[in-house]
Amino acid sequence: MEVISIERSTYEELLTSFNSFVTQMRAMADRGTDKRLGDWLDNQDVCQMLNISPRTLQTLRDNGTLAYSQINRKVYYKPEDVESILHVVAGRDKDGKVYNLKTKCL
Repeated sequence: MEVISIERSTYEELLTSFNSFVTQMRAMADRGTDKRLGDWLDNQDVCQMLNISPRTLQTLRDNGTLAYSQINRKVYYKPEDVESILHVVAGRDKDGKVYNLKTKCL
């Protein structure tokens, strides 16, 4: 076995740096666990909430009306984003024309 001797101040500096590194790694790990998919909605949830077809949902994504995130091939939506377009979807008739919900006119 080989013994290495270092000064006390050098050892304490090394220990402080290591503890700082560990603290940063724990903070990063905690940030990662805060992001849960349990709060997000998938395609089926959104279609049921808005009472729309999957194709209409695709159109809302394509034209930028509804924000989404994609992990592999699965698409997820934030509940607040879905709620923000609720009035847009509720104001459409069967032909896709948007009418004013207050006056109920095209």
